[in-house]
Amino acid sequence: MALQAAVKGKLISVIGDEDTCVGFLLGGIGEINKNRHPNFMVVDKNTPVSEIEDCFKRFVRRDDIDIILINQNVAELVRHVIDSHTAPVPAVLEIPSKDHPYDASKDSILRRAKGMFNPEDLVR
Repeated sequence: MALQAAVKGKLISVIGDEDTCVGFLLGGIGEINKNRHPNFMVVDKNTPVSEIEDCFKRFVRRDDIDIILINQNVAELVRHVIDSHTAPVPAVLEIPSKDHPYDASKDSILRRAKGMFNPEDLVR
């Protein structure tokens, strides 16, 4: 699957704290498109929410991005924008950061996926 995405030139993007972005960049996901826009954004305590929203919307509009990884604590800041994204691609995955563990109850994508299944169907 990863090979197929690489052949098509599809990217993973990251919106997160410095440690998260550096980790993924060291893993090789860093790219700059033809318009010189990177596929990552480092968020710190001084980053305006509007800048995070704009970056998320820009990643959603890019046709070369298939997956958006976002730290869950950052996702909480732009929850209304994430909730308005209903298309399957790019997929939005909320991930933990070093300082903020993952909380499944806050993950809107997971809640949406759980709503697709009837609990009685899973018991069989």
